[in-house]
Amino acid sequence: MHRTGDSVEQFTIREASADDIPALARLHVDTWNATYASFGMVGPGIELRERQWREAFARQRPDWFCYVVERSDRELVGFAQANRSDNPEYAGELNKIYLLRDYQRRGLGRRLVAHVARRFISQGINSMWLYGDARNPSFRAWLALGALKTDDDPGNGNYGWHDIRPLAGPGPVE
Repeated sequence: MHRTGDSVEQFTIREASADDIPALARLHVDTWNATYASFGMVGPGIELRERQWREAFARQRPDWFCYVVERSDRELVGFAQANRSDNPEYAGELNKIYLLRDYQRRGLGRRLVAHVARRFISQGINSMWLYGDARNPSFRAWLALGALKTDDDPGNGNYGWHDIRPLAGPGPVE
C-alpha cells in the first residue's frame, strides 16, 4: 500500500452481497484485463460480467461464496470466489481471486485466502485447488502459500493444497 498510502489494517474483508454486483463486475473486468492483457487476451466486458455475477448470486448455492476486499472509503480492490469442488482430490475450489495491481504484494491476498480457507473448514472442507493460466505471475504466491502444482502441463496453472488448515491462520473459523 506504499503507493496508495493505505495500511493493510485499513481494509475490510467481508462477504460480498448482491449490492456489490456492479462494483464486482467492474473490478472483475479491470483485474482480469490487467492480468491477461499482456498475453494478448481481453476478457468479457462489464455488462457480461455483471450478468454473470447476478446469475451466481441468484442461484443461492449453499456451497458458493464470495469475499471482497474493501478500502476504508468502501471502494472494492479485490475479491475471491469459491465453492465446493467436484475434483476427487480437492474438496474445495478457489474459483477466482483478483486484487488490483496497486494492492498486490502487501498481504491482502494472503488474508483473502485465509478467509476462504476458514470458510471451507467451517463447511468440513479441508483441501482446495485453483486453476490459473501458467503465465499468470500469481503462481509464485500460490507456491509461497504452500500449494503444489497438480499437473505436469507447463501451460496450465493447477495448484492445490491437501490441507488448508495452515492457510486459515489464527483467526476464527467463520
